Amino acid sequence: MTAHDVARALPGIEDLRDHCRGLAMLDAVLSPEWDARFYSFDAHWDEGEQMASMRDGMGGEYAIVFSAAGAYVRGFDHESLMSPWARMDTPRVWPGVLDDVPDVFRPYVTEPAFCDEDGVTTVTCCLWRGVGDTAWRTGTIAFPEEADGDPDGANILFELLVDRSPEAYAGWASEYYETPVDVEAVRALLAQRPLTPEIVAVLNPDVDLADLAEDISEIGYPA
Repeated sequence: MTAHDVARALPGIEDLRDHCRGLAMLDAVLSPEWDARFYSFDAHWDEGEQMASMRDGMGGEYAIVFSAAGAYVRGFDHESLMSPWARMDTPRVWPGVLDDVPDVFRPYVTEPAFCDEDGVTTVTCCLWRGVGDTAWRTGTIAFPEEADGDPDGANILFELLVDRSPEAYAGWASEYYETPVDVEAVRALLAQRPLTPEIVAVLNPDVDLADLAEDISEIGYPA
């Protein structure tokens, strides 16, 4: 799977935003310690902008900026042959990944939070969708011939954005957090149902709803 396949599998902007909120809220309940979480959502990232993010702790990450213009998705797999640092004397983004990004999303290409200390964008795959678009878009890319079926890292990075089922998250979280995760509780949060003490207790008996007040506010999740 590549960014091209992900583009065909993602839902509309608002549905993706809600799903990202649900992932972030689930991780907040299961992992009180922010540093151990995979998924986050900042409803107040910047004026008029929200950001969903993932970081796997091993160099893989993505960021999705939601704005009045639409949504911009940046993914980075440090093991990909398409990494700016993979096989080039002078680090540079793989041809085509960012070349077609529309002007309205160009500020995110050079956003310091998405670049290294030398200003090189940390990216191996990129997608975007304007508010008037009927589909997600990507650049025209010639993928490295020697790469496997996941040349740009999109398959692993966006796994739970492509498969948005409660079962997919519950299976992943059960393994990652090393604890059983209730599928129906996951279903409730992915559907944006209001968080209740009962749902929290089912997911993590060591956390109270009151403990999540700051996370709920940051994520913008229904109280």
